[in-house]
Amino acid sequence: MVTGIRSLGLIGIRGYEVTVECFLSGGLPAFDVVGLGDTAVKEARERVRAAIKNCGVKFPVSRITVNLAPANLKKEGTVYDLPIFLGILAAAGELNIPADAAFVGELSLAGALRPIAGVLPMALVAKEAGIKTLYVPAENAAEAALAGDLTIYGVETAAALLAHLKGDAPLAAYTAREEADELPAPVDFSDVMGQENVKRALEIAAAGGHNVLLIGPPGAGKSMLAKRLPSILPDLTRDEALEATAIWSVAGMTDSRRPLLTQRPFRAPHHTLSAAAMSGGGKTLRPGEISLAHHGVLFLDEFPEFHRDVLEALRAPLEDGEINIIRANGSLSLPSRFMLVAAMNPCRCGWYGHPSGRCRCTAKDVEKYVSKISGPLLDRMDLHVNVASVEFEAMRRREKAESSAAIRERVNAARERQKERFAASGVTCNAHMSAATVGEVCALDKAGEALLKSAFDRLGLTARSHDRLLRVARTIADLDGCENIESIHLAEAIQYRNNDILKG
Repeated sequence: MVTGIRSLGLIGIRGYEVTVECFLSGGLPAFDVVGLGDTAVKEARERVRAAIKNCGVKFPVSRITVNLAPANLKKEGTVYDLPIFLGILAAAGELNIPADAAFVGELSLAGALRPIAGVLPMALVAKEAGIKTLYVPAENAAEAALAGDLTIYGVETAAALLAHLKGDAPLAAYTAREEADELPAPVDFSDVMGQENVKRALEIAAAGGHNVLLIGPPGAGKSMLAKRLPSILPDLTRDEALEATAIWSVAGMTDSRRPLLTQRPFRAPHHTLSAAAMSGGGKTLRPGEISLAHHGVLFLDEFPEFHRDVLEALRAPLEDGEINIIRANGSLSLPSRFMLVAAMNPCRCGWYGHPSGRCRCTAKDVEKYVSKISGPLLDRMDLHVNVASVEFEAMRRREKAESSAAIRERVNAARERQKERFAASGVTCNAHMSAATVGEVCALDKAGEALLKSAFDRLGLTARSHDRLLRVARTIADLDGCENIESIHLAEAIQYRNNDILKG
């Protein structure tokens, strides 16, 4: 007898339906799993065998063949333990499986269900495939319920599931609880003394989704400021939250207590990470840091210390909002729409241009250090911001600085203007405008045209930096509530491209 159990698998961060076919036949007892399964799938034989026996059910003395269809796609992980378990028992006539139900989960030897990664994208594709009921490990139930329009059962043990399917002890369907609010951000811009020019630049970046490069000596507050950027970013929309959560789910980073990301991701990898860890891939083609930062912030401290190939891997995602990974064992496209915030010292010792005069780097040393960042990558940074050392008077000032909540109000107001402007195009912020859209919404008057031409010639701007400068000016105008870009908005945008250290 052949039975088919509906299950689900993953290709990158996207789910697909898998049918687990089980066939019991005569001959010497054997247990084979076919269908391009990896080592973890092959090892399911021993987990399933032990789980069946420990649930008080007799293991069939037959030749057992399990096929994971479609057989031409690579199957990875332990998600097929539960459907294989049920398929064998169904083929032996022990129970009937509903045709509109799907099953995923890892089994322990005792028959308990352990949580798995990637449940949300699996649940989303289950809904598309017409599956009505999804059985998952209990710890994954809250995440699976995010897909909506599915009856979710969170299963503790295989024995409890068998009793449910036989009608002896029905399980209660998972009831989605009200989503808990994230804890308040532990950091706030009111903690930062001085640095008003940098706060202004980060406000502009948050309002338009722009990339930022912070340049300053050690202890000036670059990292402190960057870590507070998420506190002024707009809330995630529902669609954005589901996209980001799906990526984190595949990476095994979601939590049963807070299954949905409700704050924008903030990723800050160390400068020793590899290009594969940044872009994604590996043996199982998993998301890298740039995809984990999707709809959030990727913060790279000590920017020039990252390996050259790691930094160059950022170039295409910064332009396209996605990354195409091609490896020997497959290819994958991953979303990577993030804000890049980078911080660096002006030279290797860190004190170039400091009033104390402690820098001993030569001009050639400074040029060599800055040149670690390629011109094309610098061109993709919308704002180049000098972060000076904090003055003593600012450090000793008693009154609190402006809070993140106050700044966020202005950011949200600017984003609302952008949302109305781009309602028909699907663009979410000024940084993501196409070149054609820039020409439409960033018109300048005669004075603005003259100012832009002067800056273009004096700073040696490229076509890319020309458009990025106009996008920043558009954001500054949005913060001011102006319909048109005025000369004062353009002048402020130009100052963020005019950095003496980067010009050498």
